[in-house]
Amino acid sequence: MQLQSEPAPTAAGDEIVMRVGHAGICGSELSGYLGHNALRVPPLIMGHEFAGEIVELGPLVPELRPDLQVGALATVNPLWYCGNCPACLAGVNQLCANRRLLGAHRPGAFAEFVCAPAKLALQLPAGMDTRSGALTEPAGCAVRIAELAGAVADEDCLVIGAGPIGLLSLQMLRYQGAARVFIAELDAARLNMGEVLGGIPLQPRDTDPVAAVLEATSGAGVTVAVDAVGTAQTREQCVAAARAGGTIILSGLHEETSAMPVANMIRSEIVARGSFAYTPANFARGLELLAEGALRLDPWIHEAPLAEGGQWFERLIEAPGDVAKVLLRP
Repeated sequence: MQLQSEPAPTAAGDEIVMRVGHAGICGSELSGYLGHNALRVPPLIMGHEFAGEIVELGPLVPELRPDLQVGALATVNPLWYCGNCPACLAGVNQLCANRRLLGAHRPGAFAEFVCAPAKLALQLPAGMDTRSGALTEPAGCAVRIAELAGAVADEDCLVIGAGPIGLLSLQMLRYQGAARVFIAELDAARLNMGEVLGGIPLQPRDTDPVAAVLEATSGAGVTVAVDAVGTAQTREQCVAAARAGGTIILSGLHEETSAMPVANMIRSEIVARGSFAYTPANFARGLELLAEGALRLDPWIHEAPLAEGGQWFERLIEAPGDVAKVLLRP
């Protein structure tokens, strides 16, 4: 990770340029930094969780998006979609056959300025700053996970991993009325965050999370298990902890491939769902929930200058500690 000088971007016809206020470091970017993510190929300006001030409108924007004005604070859905393929027509634009990701297929927000399609921008609600607005993307991911989880009111759930997506998913499941949400995490500081946010903490160093869940549910297992890590072990644990007919949601991308206990899934009719990102409606809902205070990562957000980004990548890989999200400030 090197800080370099590049020419400032300019807005084409349907684009806007934003002065970045805050840009979050995502776990997928950590895996890209380590060379584990095929989507991110250096040299690249990463950064897809961000909010900032609109400083330039392309010539077509006033007609296409009259609600967007220079000087307004906004965030951007970083997933560009075509709007015409079968997935887009079905409303699941995140599965667009032609999708492109800001910070992977084009320069992202780990910079002073970023250029983005105007159709993907959302103005921040009155009173919201870019620190909170930069959390919209991970919040949208959690909204989608909760949507895929379905009806969880009065049901028990499990989240494995207390990183940002795990912590936000925990809050979404509780928001939807889950009776108990168990959360498993190796890092003690992050596990404490999950407990503060209402989860029932399970420390894998001290106890088998699956055994603990089965004991707490009289052997039945949980209705929904969310893997927000993405290793062979955590994926298997989700299957083992799910009740017959339950659902596992695979969100973590730490390992590209892993073996799964498919025979157990067949015998118990367990439903496995991947959760990649969010629909435009999920993204907008995430922004609303942040504005309402229903979702939060405070007081565990750490702000740092963009120049310290490389150091924070190293820390988040090695031992994140009591940091739920790092927001870089250009």
